[in-house]
Order: sequence, then structure tokens, then C-alpha cells
Amino acid sequence: MKIALGSDHGGVALKQVLIQFLQERDIEVADAGTNSDESVDYPDFGERVALLVVHGEADAGIVVCGTGIGISIAANKVPGIRAALVTSPEMARLAKEHNNANVLALGGRILDDATATACVAAWLDASFEGGRHQRRLDRITALEEKSCR
Repeated sequence: MKIALGSDHGGVALKQVLIQFLQERDIEVADAGTNSDESVDYPDFGERVALLVVHGEADAGIVVCGTGIGISIAANKVPGIRAALVTSPEMARLAKEHNNANVLALGGRILDDATATACVAAWLDASFEGGRHQRRLDRITALEEKSCR
């Protein structure tokens, strides 16, 4: 498995923690930046991760900014991305089980390292349930297709 991981300056410290966590789980990481705490624009890094995912260069992605809000909005602008901003392991698990979230968004200034890694673990360990949830995802895809015309 390969996970694309990107952050702005507000998430760079947590991103480094997550890289180590993923590598300890034998997961390959595609680091989409940034790598310093110098101010940068989160949409650039949300887009980088999203494109790696939709182009099949990564199986899934994780994005981090100060709150996780802005970078999740940016990632979700890429058709085919279902980025879920989570603050608990339960939300992360449900994001995968019900929404088949292919990008997880976290707040570097909101979550402590233990909670963030627990969220990532719950998301990675969960499986999409399909069934009634697939019907809803199909409707989201239809919305994307309609808005791209």
C-alpha cells in the first residue's frame, strides 16, 4: 500500500509523525510536501495529494493543515476525491466504512499525535461496507459529473 501525505506549515510537524507511523506499518509514503514551517498555501498540497490518488500513483492520501478544514476543502475540489475531516478514531472508521473516504484530513493544531495516529489506524483498518452506502457514493459521483459539464 502507498499513501500520499501532504501538509501546509500548520501540519508539517504532525505529517512527520504520520510518516514514521505509516512506515512502522510497512506502508510506503509519497511525501507531497511541505517540509518546513515556513508559511505556504494549503490548496497546493491538498491538490498534490488528491492528484496522486486519482491518478493511481497512491492508494489513498492524508492531508494536514492547522485545522484540516481548508486542505480538506481543497482536496475535495478534485473529482473522485472523498476527503473526510476527522477528529476521532470513530469518525475515521466511519469515513471509510460509510463514505469510502480515499483521503483523510487532520488538523495539526487540533489533534495530539496519539489521537491523530489512532485516527489513521482506524481508517486504514476499516473497510468500505458497500450496500446502501454505494448508492450514496454513486450519487456523489453523479454530482461531480454534472458539475464538470
